[in-house]
Amino acid sequence: MFVVSGESLIDLVAKPQEGDEALEMSAHAGGSPYNCAIALAKLGNDTGYLCPISKDTFGDLLLGPLDAVGVTQLVDERSDCNTTLAVVTRNAKGLPSYAFYRQGTAERDISREKLNGALPEAIDLFQIGGFLPIEPEDAEIWMDVVGKVAARGAVISIDPNVRPSLVSDFVGYKERLDGFLDFAHIVKVSDEDLETLDPGKSIEDHASSLLARPNCELVVVTLGEQGSRAFTTKAQASAPIYKPEVMGDTVGAGDSLMAGILTAIADKGHLTVGRIGELDGLALTEVLRFGATVAGLNCAHIGCVPPTRAEVDAVLASA
Repeated sequence: MFVVSGESLIDLVAKPQEGDEALEMSAHAGGSPYNCAIALAKLGNDTGYLCPISKDTFGDLLLGPLDAVGVTQLVDERSDCNTTLAVVTRNAKGLPSYAFYRQGTAERDISREKLNGALPEAIDLFQIGGFLPIEPEDAEIWMDVVGKVAARGAVISIDPNVRPSLVSDFVGYKERLDGFLDFAHIVKVSDEDLETLDPGKSIEDHASSLLARPNCELVVVTLGEQGSRAFTTKAQASAPIYKPEVMGDTVGAGDSLMAGILTAIADKGHLTVGRIGELDGLALTEVLRFGATVAGLNCAHIGCVPPTRAEVDAVLASA
């Protein structure tokens, strides 16, 4: 089973305003780990999601898409706390920006007992969500959970999805993130993440630093419209983005790409500790191309709508 941990939330997307019109918003289920779990399931993977979900109406909205694609909600008991909200606005290019409201919300209604008790017996991969290091009290609990999963031999992956606007103490956040990165075998980051965490370093230097950590075997760096790059200690690769015939927006593109990369590595029989770093340049290129196709097909829609495996296979077969 692929287990994805971390935040679920509701995106309240502001509609464009003209003059003195009232502000209108539409509600959409979201959260990077939440999106990734759905994308993994649609690609044919047995997927579990480790995050408490509220009893409120927004919690119902979150559960619907998970159930529809067969994601197992691992925390059975729903939370009495409200759902986390993210207010989404777009710039002139259509790129989203976010303001978050997550104090005392369901995705933070956690304890060691609740999370460890919800873990399935067999875990092949454990994906660390980007919000886990943000709050010290949350990070301490999640570090204990990740440590227990790692000790069982699961592959650990992480997409930090760095959001400085959510972090009050960035120095402390980086220290907590370092702890999670030290567990990870697969690290997926954007060039913007890297520039925020340590400005001025080249992509190559960032990749080398990550690969020097205790467990890291693969680093994937996304470069926006410039595609993506992959690094191990033995090989490198790059791939362009996949552009859909009709463009929607980029919401969930990185989450879909992450799901695609993990699926492609599993397809090649390398999603095992010690084997990920054995992927050669050709295999890494194929992994990136698969991930880019998943992300590109997602971008054919407004909002996060990951493709099915059949849709991805059809594109790759026609190329």
